[in-house]
Amino acid sequence: MTGLAYPEISPIIFSLGFFELRWYSLAYLIGILSGWWIAVRRAEKYNLGLNKLKVDDLAFYVTLGIILGGRLGYVLFYGNGQYWEHPWQIFAIWQGGMSFHGGIIGVILALLYFAHKIKYPFLGLTDLVAPVVPIGIFLGRLANFANDELWGRVTNVEWAVRFPRGGYLPRHPSQIYEACLEGIVLFIILNVLWKIKWCRERIGFISGIFLLGYAICRSIVEQFREPDAQIGFLFGHITMGQCLSVPIILLGIYLIYRALKK
Repeated sequence: MTGLAYPEISPIIFSLGFFELRWYSLAYLIGILSGWWIAVRRAEKYNLGLNKLKVDDLAFYVTLGIILGGRLGYVLFYGNGQYWEHPWQIFAIWQGGMSFHGGIIGVILALLYFAHKIKYPFLGLTDLVAPVVPIGIFLGRLANFANDELWGRVTNVEWAVRFPRGGYLPRHPSQIYEACLEGIVLFIILNVLWKIKWCRERIGFISGIFLLGYAICRSIVEQFREPDAQIGFLFGHITMGQCLSVPIILLGIYLIYRALKK
């Protein structure tokens, strides 16, 4: 049989009584903490008018946006109506089911509220947050691989992986593709741009690059990723992930154009 054997990684890192630490939880924890640490340092270094207490609050609201937006986004975009029949399952986050597109919406709403609360430019906050988001994406996709979920389509490439939950068929390790593109590549691009004063001073520019870059990378990887079983292809070979990326591409282009124009 072609393809590499799946390494049989347990989704639970360790457990103590009723407490279980899972890869996905660890990915969220490290992603949020590392993003907070970088944001604190940059706010101080570049005199952004945000003290540590405000960045702490910012991290709290971003975390709420990620969790609530990610979960509700999954329920609306990928739930296929099953959660309306059993609404209590909406809160069962430990069972899995988070949407990154929903998470983006949740974070945007959280930042809108926080910007209004502290009377700070909204796009100034998004420019600060955007360069650290790929950290969480990278770790989250690695957690997807460890959880044997969101694997790719059947293929005969040499690096295909035989996922147990994928029927032991050789499949694209699309989680790794996403970790590399949406995580590593996007992180490098955004943080190189952040160090360039010209880019940093054009408010909204870095946010636009993030949205455009993520949506393009996601649309590319969707060509190799197995569509969610409960949805499948929407029409032709177009997936839900690609459809949801279209408005993000348009918003990213608008923010870049707006920043360059001003």
